[in-house]
Amino acid sequence: MAYWLMKSEPDELSIEALARLGHARWDGVRNYQARNFLRAMSVGDEFLFYHSSCPQPGVAGIARISAAAYPDPTALDPESHYHDAKASAEKNPWSAVDVEHVRTFRKVLGLGLLKQQAALAELPLVQKGSRLSVMPVTPEQWQAILALD
Repeated sequence: MAYWLMKSEPDELSIEALARLGHARWDGVRNYQARNFLRAMSVGDEFLFYHSSCPQPGVAGIARISAAAYPDPTALDPESHYHDAKASAEKNPWSAVDVEHVRTFRKVLGLGLLKQQAALAELPLVQKGSRLSVMPVTPEQWQAILALD
């Protein structure tokens, strides 16, 4: 099993909303490196659910991949914020995965707290200039974050 971190704006999909829904489609990723990480995910992989672009950014819980990557339908939907005019049913460069809720943390583990952890120094999230919305997490980094909850 691999570990990941994926960012979502809480007004689009929060850990609480995922807990209510049980499962959801993770779509709208429009960065090729992040898309490639989505494509590398396997059913059963777990990820840290990170709330971004909000008053309290940080890791809010854990979710699991429930369906491997498939073509992102939002790329083809002209009404979607994530529409890609260059995408077609035959050639859709974007991918989505299905996810399910695992656990909501007692409190959001803020970015400032994460940056203070020596064990997380190599995590792309805490490095200057890193803005990826999907990234791998090592087993050691995963354990260091879980120990904070």
